[in-house]
Amino acid sequence: MRFTLNGKVVNVRAHPMKRLLDVLREDCHLTGTKEGCGEGECGACTVLVNGAAVTSCLVPVGQVRGARVTTIEGLKRHRALQEAFVSEGGAQCGICTPGMIMTASTLGPSPSLDEIRSALAGNLCRCTGYGGIYRAVQRAGKKKHGGRL
Repeated sequence: MRFTLNGKVVNVRAHPMKRLLDVLREDCHLTGTKEGCGEGECGACTVLVNGAAVTSCLVPVGQVRGARVTTIEGLKRHRALQEAFVSEGGAQCGICTPGMIMTASTLGPSPSLDEIRSALAGNLCRCTGYGGIYRAVQRAGKKKHGGRL
């Protein structure tokens, strides 16, 4: 299976029905993407496929043939977003954090609180509550990086 992973073309030998989440963690050794529920309900395993946020536990790797996949490890241009999660207390146990950051990275500059809530509705946090997460996304949104968070 050939696709672009974090800007580099990779060839992965995996069954096309193997979950993208498992390929990333087991075959590509990128463990930043977390499994929360394994059913697409919590958003912990969110990655970007061709710029769109998807839950990688529901995507067979065969679906990403020829696509661009970005994981938390490849999200270099969103440093301000990652730093804001730390400074605003938007991260605690760390399971949901990569998925939250990946989803938030798809928002435009300076998103409203309603836009943030709507975008992150599919990402669940069981530890921090959402105040710190929303503040982090708002704070990072005030710093434009290439027109996005």
